[in-house]
Amino acid sequence: MANQGAPRAPRLLEQVRERLRFKHYSIRTEAQYVQWVRRFILFHGKRHPAEMGAPEVEAFLTHLAVAGRVAAATQNQALSALLFLYREVLGQDLPWLDQVVRAKRPARLPVVLSRVEVGRVLERMEGVYGLMGRLLYGTGMRLMECVRLRVKDVDFERGEILVRDGKGAKDRVTMLPVSLVPALQAHLQQRRQVFEQDREKGVATVYLPDALARKYPNAASEWGWQYVFASGSYSVDPRSGETRRHHLDEKLLQRAMKRAVQAAGLAKPATPHTLRHSFATHLLESGYDIRTVQELLGHKDVATTMIYTHVLNKGGRGVVSPLDGL
Repeated sequence: MANQGAPRAPRLLEQVRERLRFKHYSIRTEAQYVQWVRRFILFHGKRHPAEMGAPEVEAFLTHLAVAGRVAAATQNQALSALLFLYREVLGQDLPWLDQVVRAKRPARLPVVLSRVEVGRVLERMEGVYGLMGRLLYGTGMRLMECVRLRVKDVDFERGEILVRDGKGAKDRVTMLPVSLVPALQAHLQQRRQVFEQDREKGVATVYLPDALARKYPNAASEWGWQYVFASGSYSVDPRSGETRRHHLDEKLLQRAMKRAVQAAGLAKPATPHTLRHSFATHLLESGYDIRTVQELLGHKDVATTMIYTHVLNKGGRGVVSPLDGL
């Protein structure tokens, strides 16, 4: 007779979650990977992945592309989730996974606003969203880099912003626009008041990555680690179960930007990330060298930054035809 008091072995999806957290993946990646593993299992009639191989993975990815008509990035995310499942959870470093063809992303030029268009959009963004929009355009930060900005990483004396744990888990430094200093300081004064009120209520802690939380147990309740742009309400951390104030929901900024673009009468499909593209393009227009722009954007390869030279028509189309010189 089996021992009824023995703890049950964790189910596969629970193992996936545990391994993702052990590897310090973000909670967003965790949610996406778990749902892709679940969809893969359901697609094949709830068979265990250990019983499946290359044909089943390829069939699932083909179904996503043909029947689901998903974008290349979505298909690649599903493949990355399955790679993680087999290699990190099931411990199967199968060579056939290396042969699965990843979908290629189409080479598209980014949407870029002119300086006048940027001004028209930012004029129509008010309050904290206006400040965040100006910060995106003035620094070249990505949307989530701005949303996750901590108080300690804004250096008013040096006129710098330290962007921590950006894409590729890299830190970098970008400029703090002088014109934004008064508004940002005023915002932080208000933010400090909210922080003090939270501390009186005993809910002033903030999320810290696991290693930092263990190394500095008191840091979570210190002012410097607080989010610059905090949520207006409390929420429950799905991992720790702790109630606290998280950062502002990025969807709110996206909606504010969309309303501003519509109010400005622009036909371009501009998003908060468009402000980053515009930042890079306008720096190159002003004569800054591409290596400097690459460093500010945090691109690993200068080839990624080179796309903005095409937006500027400084590639082949920027050359004056010899016929026009006759």
